[in-house]
Amino acid sequence: MRYTRSVLSGAAVAALMVGSTAALASPASAAPNTTPQKVCGSSYKTVNSAPVGSLGTVYLTYNASNGENCVVTIRKNPGTAQDMSAWIYVPDTEEFHEDNGSFTSYAGPTYVTGKGHCVDWGGHIKNVYVQVTGSNCGSLKENRVTFTR
Repeated sequence: MRYTRSVLSGAAVAALMVGSTAALASPASAAPNTTPQKVCGSSYKTVNSAPVGSLGTVYLTYNASNGENCVVTIRKNPGTAQDMSAWIYVPDTEEFHEDNGSFTSYAGPTYVTGKGHCVDWGGHIKNVYVQVTGSNCGSLKENRVTFTR
């Protein structure tokens, strides 16, 4: 009986350790050692995101101290350079910025002043495109579209 308790206790401790390690692991959608904050800046907080199929994620971040938004598209599995983009647009001011090219890990950062404005944003990896319009507008509902070309 004593042996059974110690085995069960050991199994419980091992399960807790595995669970703790899993809880501290980085998100599966982020490229190894790459986060939106590492790309945009540590003062930018993620406020929205959209999957790019199974290839990665586009992140919308915001810096409350300067009122800027930043968008970055991060591949799930970095490697050989792929056609990618990250873009952001403020309809009220018609400010638009894009980073488009061939990248191994991420596209961006792209910045706009967005305080008090709705923003449209998105990006692509290979032939999968994501577009989010009317985003972060309080009670208004955003529109998300993912398509393949």
